[in-house]
Amino acid sequence: MKKWLLNNKLTVIGAIVGAIGGYLYYYFVGCASGTCGITSSPINSTLYFAILGGLIVNLIKPTDNSQKENSNM
Repeated sequence: MKKWLLNNKLTVIGAIVGAIGGYLYYYFVGCASGTCGITSSPINSTLYFAILGGLIVNLIKPTDNSQKENSNM
């Protein structure tokens, strides 16, 4: 588990930042009528933005090209 966290620390940090942003979005913007699927509940909003934060950071983080070069030999 510790090795996995060290290998994916940027993704985890992105998910944490996304979760905080999701809760803040719920708290300050939210949904007045309660019919919004994502922003009507703090749990839904937090989880949705945590997943988005992790995915976005995972897309833009640099990749380790040394592993790809070694697998082709």
